[in-house]
Amino acid sequence: MVALDIDGTVIDHAGHLPLAVFEAVQRALAAGARVVLSTGRGWHATRPVHDALQLPPGPAISSNGAVIVRYPPTRIVREVTFDPRDVISKVAELAPHALIATEVIGTGYRVSAPFPPGDLEGELIEESLEELMSVPVTRVIVRDPNSSDRDFLALAERLGLHGVQYFIGYSAWLDIAPEGVHKGSAVGDVAARLGIAQADVLAMGDGRNDIEMLRWAGRGVAMGDAPAEVQQAADVVTELFAENGTANELNRWFGPAAR
Repeated sequence: MVALDIDGTVIDHAGHLPLAVFEAVQRALAAGARVVLSTGRGWHATRPVHDALQLPPGPAISSNGAVIVRYPPTRIVREVTFDPRDVISKVAELAPHALIATEVIGTGYRVSAPFPPGDLEGELIEESLEELMSVPVTRVIVRDPNSSDRDFLALAERLGLHGVQYFIGYSAWLDIAPEGVHKGSAVGDVAARLGIAQADVLAMGDGRNDIEMLRWAGRGVAMGDAPAEVQQAADVVTELFAENGTANELNRWFGPAAR
């Protein structure tokens, strides 16, 4: 099984899918591998990439592991939620200017205020903090365009988060998920459902939310663009995305020379 992060691994940050990646994925499929997307994106933003790669019907992981679907047609296999009241209350107290969003599976997000253009995809519904806290959610997103990722590392420590899992993005982005839920746990769940051993899972990613997945997989591969802590969690580091790092790694195992 091949578990692939999307942004910075399958597509570039402008949303372009390189032909080399598409062809490498097709070779993996032709060789009999199950290719599973594993992303922090919501399902509504994951589905178009599943279609672009022309993946056969099967599982996909979104929302940093909180949501597993089988597609097509879309059927939710697993959905893990938590009560966001404590998290949102603390964020509002410690970072009153931060933007907050909660996911609506399959459609978009409920937001405390407009996010920067391009940050979130799908339908965006503006609500009060009280409304955002009113129902269980799969994730809470905290964003401050005027801060850095290091600022958000400090914010996460100040929040003293308990009972949840959190991931820091490249920008000032904090993704908060149910405790124990991450890409690694979801990939393990999918592999078990498919009867695939841990040792036979190849996982690739470039973000801090990929660390658990790279550590869990039999072969965890970090992109050359990945932060140092992500590379340290991997078994191997491939080339930069722009240097066809994803395709090169897949072709080592499923390319013509590997057959």
